[in-house]
Amino acid sequence: MASSVPPLRPAMDRTDSKPSPAREPLWRHALGGCLRGLRHERGEKLSETARRAGVSPQYLSEMERGVKEPSSEMIAAVAGALDVTLVDLTLAVAESLRSAQSSTSRGATCSAAYALAA
Repeated sequence: MASSVPPLRPAMDRTDSKPSPAREPLWRHALGGCLRGLRHERGEKLSETARRAGVSPQYLSEMERGVKEPSSEMIAAVAGALDVTLVDLTLAVAESLRSAQSSTSRGATCSAAYALAA
């Protein structure tokens, strides 16, 4: 079975004396941005989505801000509350990371997640 996933690129060489132009965003930050974008697209308050997901509004806020490293169960619960599948959410986060990597501007958006909410 052929895969369309590009090969992994090596991590930055820590012995290189040249400073990197920008740090690669963390998964939890990209995930949080996608979750917040989906929630805003739905016009929901944090407390509404958190209630449906079965998590506290504080925890969902921390997920959206990239403070928490949520478990797969928590991610699935919030994705379900936002009516998206884990596959679609994962693809949206990956696209967000890819956009941030190729973008020279700071704060890449999660356009794939917005498309899912439509």
